Amino acid sequence: MKRSTLFPTLALALSLVSWSHAAESTGDAFHGDAPDDHHPWAVHDRNRPQPPVVTPGTFSTQDTPGKPPSDAIILFGGTEADVSKWEADKNPAEPTKWIVKDGAFQCVPGSGYVRTKEEFGDCQLHVEWTAPTEVHGDSQGRGNSGVFLMGLVEIQVLDNYKNPTYADGFASSVYGQYAPYANALRAPGEWESYDIVFRRPIWKDGKEIAHGSVTVFVNGVLTQDHSRIEGPTGHAKRTDPTKAFPDKGPLKLQDHGNPVRYRNIWLRTLPPRTIEGGDNGALSTEATKAKRHEIATSLREKAASLQGREKLLGLLESLTYEADPAALSTAKEMATADADAISKIPTDQLESHKGQILQLHNALQYLTKFNDLPADFPPTVTVAKIVKDNKLDKKKK
Repeated sequence: MKRSTLFPTLALALSLVSWSHAAESTGDAFHGDAPDDHHPWAVHDRNRPQPPVVTPGTFSTQDTPGKPPSDAIILFGGTEADVSKWEADKNPAEPTKWIVKDGAFQCVPGSGYVRTKEEFGDCQLHVEWTAPTEVHGDSQGRGNSGVFLMGLVEIQVLDNYKNPTYADGFASSVYGQYAPYANALRAPGEWESYDIVFRRPIWKDGKEIAHGSVTVFVNGVLTQDHSRIEGPTGHAKRTDPTKAFPDKGPLKLQDHGNPVRYRNIWLRTLPPRTIEGGDNGALSTEATKAKRHEIATSLREKAASLQGREKLLGLLESLTYEADPAALSTAKEMATADADAISKIPTDQLESHKGQILQLHNALQYLTKFNDLPADFPPTVTVAKIVKDNKLDKKKK
């Protein structure tokens, strides 16, 4: 007797590759813990977007700036043309008076701060700077400048090579708030590198609902680790924690009366955060629900173009993200027909259909485990009994 006549649903399934809208290497459906109220993705979820490809840059030497990563926004790359990305801070209509000299962006003392024309929020920032080779002054009067994130939070630039000053004004301090863990500076005239990860405070309705932080590496040495931003930085007085942060702001470089030079300034924007941490952490219930709906809709739309086992598994997978009466009704009908077809397979032929049977079994067990299907759902009971009685889930020795 022909299988295609006895078991039409299963026969069609056997002619298809297992449900796999994503590459097989991205994982299996019905595997890790299911989505919940704060996680739109299952653990090891194959539907979670793949990270974008970024070509890494190269490290700088004292003589040659490194190459930025492929997705970086170049703010100063060593040419006169790069100056067009900057403007005078107090008089934006005027071009900056800072100069480009030997591939470096050099502060002209007395000309004022400069700022980027473009504004940024959360970011990864790379800045290289050097203090004058000829040393003048001490403490805060020696090689002084600053990098202002969003124009509000200063990461101090200062020649602290064998030059003590107050700790919360040291190079790489969050000025007036946090002293650095270490003094990792090179001698004056040598290029220093700052690598900064900045997360802005998030404000809503006049209140801070998620604190900001800054992490800094100086020449590869960690000097700030997730230091909590208390508010805009300032000189000689406490910050005002009630001052709301905007969504974005310009990057500023400080004129503090010293001809500090900068080069190789680039920035990578970071994914925006929700209150609880964005795609890399738990979401609010509202955001989670919206994302789960989006994923479920996509899976149902794809399943609509499929047939047989692939369609059934696609609908079942969609139900792990969102309950849907129509999808559930169709899935129940198809699962019942599939379970009935499996129950009619002669015992001596079950082993040859083992992969397809276990595929459906695992899907039904998964949805039962996370209460997306009732425990007494007939197809689940039928297929589970066949698997158990015939030990299809046992590995052969």
